[in-house]
Amino acid sequence: MPAQLPDGFLDSHNAALAGGLKSAYDALGDTLDRNGIALEPVRKALADFSLAVPSWGLGRGGTRFAKFSIPGEPVNVHEKLEDAAVVHRIGGMTPRVSPHFPWDAVDDYTALREEAASLGLSFDAVNSNTFQDQPGQAVSYRNGSLSSTDPAAREQAIAHNIDCIEAGRALGSDALTIWVGDGSNLPGQAHLGRSLERYIDSVRAIYDATPDDWRLLLEHKMFEPAFYSTVIADWGSSLLAAQALGPKAQCLVDLGHHAPNVNIEQIVARLNFAGKLGGFHFNDSKYGDDDLDSGAIDPHQLFLVFNELTEAETAAPGTFRPAYMIDQSHNVTDPVESLLSSAEAIAIARAKALLVDREALHAAQDANDAMGAFRILRNAYETDVRPLVARVRRDAGGAIDIIGAYRASGWRSERARHRCAAGQAAGIV
Repeated sequence: MPAQLPDGFLDSHNAALAGGLKSAYDALGDTLDRNGIALEPVRKALADFSLAVPSWGLGRGGTRFAKFSIPGEPVNVHEKLEDAAVVHRIGGMTPRVSPHFPWDAVDDYTALREEAASLGLSFDAVNSNTFQDQPGQAVSYRNGSLSSTDPAAREQAIAHNIDCIEAGRALGSDALTIWVGDGSNLPGQAHLGRSLERYIDSVRAIYDATPDDWRLLLEHKMFEPAFYSTVIADWGSSLLAAQALGPKAQCLVDLGHHAPNVNIEQIVARLNFAGKLGGFHFNDSKYGDDDLDSGAIDPHQLFLVFNELTEAETAAPGTFRPAYMIDQSHNVTDPVESLLSSAEAIAIARAKALLVDREALHAAQDANDAMGAFRILRNAYETDVRPLVARVRRDAGGAIDIIGAYRASGWRSERARHRCAAGQAAGIV
């Protein structure tokens, strides 16, 4: 099999399922019509929705203890693009790839952009890596990077981020995401105030090198690898930094980067209120920053997050445009299957949020009608929108049955015949 699915494969696979999809879709339309909701505008809005996939999520993930690779796993950025193209071809909703440097570094980024375009893909935000030491690196990040007490480490981290911007310009990206593992593991180890000051000063140098039509996305994370304190540990720290830097700097929210039971949808609303909600990374969590498949643990929370995202979009049509990306670690599944399943779960949450009667919800909120407002959200959440999502996916050229189509394609086993075996190194890469 070539590095793309053969022409006609998905049409053939969909043929046997088309009749059932039509019946289910028509039944959903009838149900919504009885509730005063027109299906067609919802379908069009969902068809305009898209996500990016992370280049690092196309390979098997790992833990601090081990990584268990599978046959046919991609071992370089070119093979990652091949798999990303299959995810988009079958799922119809993920036309962009977010690269991570230096993991995805190449000699010719213009050629890589052309390669992606030949597969029907483009590039999303670029990501820097100053949380690992690389071979031949002059200064170690063991004591931090952008907030390090060592000026040489900070300068090295700044230079790497600027290199990422230059690579992103050649790739056609328009954003840089910065996440650092800087922090401390023992009380007293770090000066909590000066650490943040050094971070902001370092990022200001990166900000100044960021093109005016780009966004600089600051990602926060509560813990790991710093388990006592993290320099950018929460949305407040991220917001403080973004406000100190200027309009190009915005905050990026990752679903897993919060303390248990934190109201993430309220964080979304607060950052939007401040005009600093720049991006959102989707995954799921059971205990901590688990990076589990989106919607696998708490699909209701995913819906509530999308309710706030849709609220913000409705209030500012055409101007609210956060960067949406899946950010997961696939330790026990075929990454393509997990990305397909997660994209579907995210689309389902998005579709349900589009069904919310916003005028009625606002009226109930203003009247302090707690149960009325709750029931408006719950009615939307309990609607089975899977036929709608499958219809939109099919109309985009994708599969009605995503996992069934992928397995029928034999993609992974065929790639295993042509690709070198992936390494067994510990960690996410």
